[in-house]
Amino acid sequence: ILPGVASISPNRHEEIGSPGELLDLIGHIRAVSGKPVGIKAVFGEFGWFGSLLEEVKRRGAASAPDFITVDGGEGGSGAAPVSLMDFVGLPLGDSLPVVVDLLIATGLRDRIRVIASGKLVNPGDVAWALCAGADFIVSARGFMFALGCIQAMRCAENTCPTGITTHNPRLQKGLDPADKSVRVQHYVENLLHEVAQIAHSCGAREPRELSR
Repeated sequence: ILPGVASISPNRHEEIGSPGELLDLIGHIRAVSGKPVGIKAVFGEFGWFGSLLEEVKRRGAASAPDFITVDGGEGGSGAAPVSLMDFVGLPLGDSLPVVVDLLIATGLRDRIRVIASGKLVNPGDVAWALCAGADFIVSARGFMFALGCIQAMRCAENTCPTGITTHNPRLQKGLDPADKSVRVQHYVENLLHEVAQIAHSCGAREPRELSR
């Protein structure tokens, strides 16, 4: 894409029009890369996911995506349209348990790893996601806050006032790696410690033993 030239970012892949085509693409990428291949989705409803799992059952478990990242519809990017962030897609609290239940019902829970994403900033939310059935947690928001993000919603405008999402040399001066790296380190260490503490209080030896 040339600088300054308008481009089209479609809301879906043109080559994926059915569950079968999605599995075909997953299989192709896995064969070419030799790496695990998964999908990421914000759920608005679950009919398409049920159809995908049915197609996996028809083809065999080997055709399944290696993981699925269940993202909440809360909106994690300042570049997203406000109407989509505010009104489209289910929150993670509504979608994650349903996805896990569907995987269990179809006998694919052990084949497909579940990753949870969406405003998982504090230890309570991370522990909840593990209890709901997630195998892994991914988070950007907490790290952004640790870096100094103030949610100015200018991520795509090159005018981020804290210097995090800009190439403007003057604004980038606001991001001091020596200082911010320590803050990020403290955030990670404290988050892991607190999640472990919650797990221990529930009688689990470590967070991955948390369950419903």
